[in-house]
Amino acid sequence: MRSKNSTIITMQPKHFTLLILFIVSFATSCFLTHSNAAADTKVEEIIKHIDQLYRSNTSHADMEMRIVTPNYERTLKMLIWTKGMDKTFIRITAPKKEENVATLRIGKQMWNYLPKVNKVIKISPSMMMGSWMGSDFTNDDLVKESSMLDDYTYQMITPEEAVPNLQYVELIPKEDTAIVWGRIITAVKKNDYLPVWQHFYDEKDVLMRVLNYKEIKTFGTKTIPSVMEMIPQNKKGHKTVIRWSKATFNSKVDDNIFTRRNLQKRR
Repeated sequence: MRSKNSTIITMQPKHFTLLILFIVSFATSCFLTHSNAAADTKVEEIIKHIDQLYRSNTSHADMEMRIVTPNYERTLKMLIWTKGMDKTFIRITAPKKEENVATLRIGKQMWNYLPKVNKVIKISPSMMMGSWMGSDFTNDDLVKESSMLDDYTYQMITPEEAVPNLQYVELIPKEDTAIVWGRIITAVKKNDYLPVWQHFYDEKDVLMRVLNYKEIKTFGTKTIPSVMEMIPQNKKGHKTVIRWSKATFNSKVDDNIFTRRNLQKRR
């Protein structure tokens, strides 16, 4: 027996349907928001990992650069030091012809030292995408003046040729940067985010160069691809290969290395 004060609430079928649709829509929205946030975090982790892969807090490495063209080959040996994301110093140690040529970057500024004329040349921002020592790597590639994390927008993508064990990130340069690429696609391993390759496209979406990462090695506690192979797509028979022979990470590096005075010191 119902109380006289009790109220029976009835709902029309159409109202009930609208309520169900609202609940489903709200749950879906929450799920998608959570999924998008997780994807954003993941892609940022991947880009940060690539940005810092060869740097860490500090790094010091012995490297070899082999420049291949249809007409000649030449090999440079060099030492490189980095500190954080803002400081890089490179000194060529062989061959004799290029010995003591040096490069310094501090923040947004970069200088080259040419011992034959005993002259320090400041590299303008417009020259950062120019060739470093006649190689297929640019000044920016070597000293990392630009940052994938700061100078690009990025998102996860699934290209048609995707393979199961790789993840793919598309990077678009921000409008206020001096970067010449229209976009970059990076493929990384799913398990450790180590890069496998990068494809660089111009503003007309033409593939201009391919960077392959090879020969995974562990130096101390850090595992990296020890070989980087840059292949321009518009120069048949050209490529440049960089090989890390020795490397230490997160060890003490003297701040005096990253000075213009050090540029002109002989090895």
